[in-house]
Amino acid sequence: MASLPPSTEDRTPGEAGDTQSSDGLQAGLKNRHLSMIAIGGVIGAGLFVGSSSGIAAAGPAILLSYALVGAMVVLVMRMLGEMAAAQPSSGSFSAYADRALGRWAGFSIGWLYWFFWVVVLAVEATAGAQILEGWVPAVPQWAWALIVMVVLTATNLGSVASYGEFEFWFAGIKVVAIAAFVVIGLLAVFGLLPGSDNPGAGFAHLTDSGGFLPKGPGAILTGVLMVVFSFMGSEIVTLAAGESSDPQRAVAKATNSVIWRIAVFYLGSILVVLTLLPWNDPSITKDGSYVAALNSIGIPHAGQVMNVIVLTAVLSCLNSGLYTASRMAFSLGRRGDAPKAFARTNSRGVPQAAILSSVLFGFVAVFFNYQWPDTVFAFLLNSSGAVALFVWLVICFTQLRMRGIILREAPEKLVVRMWLFPYLTWATIAMISFILVYMLTDDAGREQVLLSLLVAAIVVGISLVRESRQKKAAAGVPGQVPGQASGALQDAGPTGPVEVEATDRT
Repeated sequence: MASLPPSTEDRTPGEAGDTQSSDGLQAGLKNRHLSMIAIGGVIGAGLFVGSSSGIAAAGPAILLSYALVGAMVVLVMRMLGEMAAAQPSSGSFSAYADRALGRWAGFSIGWLYWFFWVVVLAVEATAGAQILEGWVPAVPQWAWALIVMVVLTATNLGSVASYGEFEFWFAGIKVVAIAAFVVIGLLAVFGLLPGSDNPGAGFAHLTDSGGFLPKGPGAILTGVLMVVFSFMGSEIVTLAAGESSDPQRAVAKATNSVIWRIAVFYLGSILVVLTLLPWNDPSITKDGSYVAALNSIGIPHAGQVMNVIVLTAVLSCLNSGLYTASRMAFSLGRRGDAPKAFARTNSRGVPQAAILSSVLFGFVAVFFNYQWPDTVFAFLLNSSGAVALFVWLVICFTQLRMRGIILREAPEKLVVRMWLFPYLTWATIAMISFILVYMLTDDAGREQVLLSLLVAAIVVGISLVRESRQKKAAAGVPGQVPGQASGALQDAGPTGPVEVEATDRT
């Protein structure tokens, strides 16, 4: 029978802290690192630069769009938290899908997730380079993109603690900035901010320009499509927890705090924008929602202030994206679903080959972005566009099966429980499925869903062919369990490999 990894209390002396584990990864992330990774994980550059288009499309009703998607993310994170607290793993939901749904599922969603973040590396490197070129035009944009990628690659190659430290400060700046924006904005909304240029209309702007639903109820769903992808990244903390000294506590804390994080940083900040300005104010589209809001208050150099914050968000996303892609590649290597080199770590407990391979594809994607932005890179972007929804859907189906496995093998590990199981799990599956179907009615969304489904079908096809070949090969070896030859039936966190018997698979 398979066993779940021991909690911190079950470890032998010397295992906690910055120690090298039996899988080679180092438990070098401190509680403050994980806390800030969890908080900063829901604040991406998309919140700052993408919210203006959502406001233009839905008006004040965009708040309901953010609330709907936020509720969905809270439920998905609760499910993932239940599994991650019981079995911390560098592969997170990919490793759980491998166990609960079958090898094909873990292979497919792991590689799709890796592909998603590799493309994100190119997007964020280009966005950061555009800001830096504006400050120092003597350095070309491609050079800035290269510099940013090289610096953050070096950070990730150093040690997991150096990644955690960089992310602590990057995320810290984002958190302080958005919290200050909400507090200062609300004071201005109610006319309590000394020297503010804003008339302080209270909540009047939510209804004074065509009502709360100026574009009709259907605009709420249009807004959902525009904001759903800005929430991607919440799950990073469950991968990072595998390299902490107390993963169970870290996951439980991050899962329990996701509600207020989304409420404050997303709903709170968008509410401030919509109450400081009418939703159809031209400056929201022209300058960006947050810059327009700061200008209405009278904050000097609002554009440059936001550029600094957006650059920090970009660097944070790059840093975490490279970390996430490399750890997923590491986990795939541990399970025999990627080259064995990906599963090797150096003396600092860093999966060097997995990091370098991920950043190499990131560099290639950046090159495509500059060389063929409207063809090759557009294909990469659209074909990874719906992967976030695929990941969340797989998490839901995995949790339906993993609950029974955990209860059967180690019920004491079930310290985080999904609410109203299984009803809310099925409700979340229905909501994600509805969004995917609704995207097919949207011109931009249709291309993303179809291309993402095409890539997903190719990856699933490859996994099924590999699995079939491995079974045939294993059938010729007496006593060989199919898949074991390549190490497919094990994954690991810092507590060591977790052996999974073939009989546990469904």
